[in-house]
Amino acid sequence: MDSWLLTDSPQSIPFRGSLAVCAACLWLLAPLAASAESGHIRVLAASCAACNGTDGNSVGGTPVLAGLDRIHFMLQMQTFSSGERNSTVMHSHAKGLSRDEIEQLADYFASQQRVAVIALKPLARYAE
Repeated sequence: MDSWLLTDSPQSIPFRGSLAVCAACLWLLAPLAASAESGHIRVLAASCAACNGTDGNSVGGTPVLAGLDRIHFMLQMQTFSSGERNSTVMHSHAKGLSRDEIEQLADYFASQQRVAVIALKPLARYAE
């Protein structure tokens, strides 16, 4: 590195000013990048809702993902992806996700509140 960049000479002032502007921009844009990333994960999680319920709260027939231990989630996705665990559709979904996306989905579902499902009483005409 040139020594003139480390001095207080007039030539180093533009460099230092540019560096400060870059640092400020990165600091200001970091939340936007995190928001875009979390938005991507919410979109992926929404695709799970068709089978596993809104925010991972299944109403029956498929596992509840809400509040699931993140390590357990990642291990299950790994077994789907490798073919160790059979499924009609999950192996395709798991293979289509990156390791980072699976980790982020694990965090997302682990942070969701598990909601108790209340069984509805059958309609009178069907109860007879």
